[in-house]
Amino acid sequence: MGSEEEFELAGVPDAFQRLWTPHRAAYQKRGQDQVSGSGDCPFCQGPLRSDEESLIVHRGVRCFVLLNLYPYNPGHLMVCPYRHVPDLTDLDAEESAEFIALTQQSMRVLRATANPGGFNLGVNQGKVGGAGIAAHLHQHVIPRWNGDTNFMPIIAQTKNLSQTLGETRALVAEGWEANR
Repeated sequence: MGSEEEFELAGVPDAFQRLWTPHRAAYQKRGQDQVSGSGDCPFCQGPLRSDEESLIVHRGVRCFVLLNLYPYNPGHLMVCPYRHVPDLTDLDAEESAEFIALTQQSMRVLRATANPGGFNLGVNQGKVGGAGIAAHLHQHVIPRWNGDTNFMPIIAQTKNLSQTLGETRALVAEGWEANR
């Protein structure tokens, strides 16, 4: 068998299970091009607007927490420093401490308000690291439930979210105050 005969295209069964989400590529490509500096960065501009408009659930001293505009799951939060820095190593000691403390508090609040079975936490560093907006550091806090991955996003290009982002923001913001 020659090398051409051994070659198989992506999607051909090969004992690996893959989750194809090509719709995310359009967001990632647009995300990189939309930010040239702090003036057009959504993470810098968000705190200048109301919490409801920017989906902010908590404002700290050096960092803030907001809902993801394109959530993987209901309650998908992001922790961002106010300062426009691209890399985790760019944070000073105080920013780093608050960044982690707000990630921990995000988990506590989501446990109290939504009872997830687990979490995905992630910082995608740089464009090739998968960051949709690589110019401004942000940590994802994604609540997970048993069985929350299903065929809907793949087959029907539909994500089942049980609440609007505004309703989710209000619930998490209330939970933040109750779980201080």
